Amino acid sequence: MPQTLRFTLPDGSERQIDVRYALNAGYAGRDTQQVQHHVDELAELGVPAPKRIPTLYPLSASLVSRPDVVQVAHGKTSGEAEWALIVGDGPDDLLLTVACDHTDRALEVHGVAWSKQSAPDVLGDVAWPLEAIEDELDEFTLKAWVRHGDTEQLIQDGTLAQLRPPSYWVEQLKDRLVPGTVVLSGTIPMIAGVDQFADAWRVELTDPRGLTSRIVYSVEQLAAAWE
Repeated sequence: MPQTLRFTLPDGSERQIDVRYALNAGYAGRDTQQVQHHVDELAELGVPAPKRIPTLYPLSASLVSRPDVVQVAHGKTSGEAEWALIVGDGPDDLLLTVACDHTDRALEVHGVAWSKQSAPDVLGDVAWPLEAIEDELDEFTLKAWVRHGDTEQLIQDGTLAQLRPPSYWVEQLKDRLVPGTVVLSGTIPMIAGVDQFADAWRVELTDPRGLTSRIVYSVEQLAAAWE
């Protein structure tokens, strides 16, 4: 069964989307030298390098959701601030919202695709029709905060100019963009020295007029397995 999500549009109306497919982009920054540096850093940590840059990970549509709490198996998981492209009734009916790709960092060293399947892709509350904002996407800001106890700290701060635009993925994916498809953009760099293994995440995508799409969720670590 598809996941059903509702979004508020800039004019105040609502849109319901049945999510049927999910695709997560990776290593999708526009600065190719910075992307390669990131690949090299991850390789030193044991994370296997992709065979193709940017890359794409197909995921179960059941992972696309909007939970208040993300339950995880251990303390080494974290989010990633991204945008998400949502296909409505067809390839010309596209929406854009904020996303947070929660990922198992311990599993990542065994396979990035596996780590992406282990936690949800969380989508925001507000979505913009892509055709109405496409010329100003680079001015959208993308930020994320982590909370440890009662302390919240900025961990990601950038703009969509740092990421390949939705038009890139529309061109690359073509007929794969069937109704109900969600494409996540890949993420922007994290601020050095900030602990990503947090109690909660907050992510915001804001347009030039100040309209914001938000995600807020806490992270709950489950009890250990009986082994």
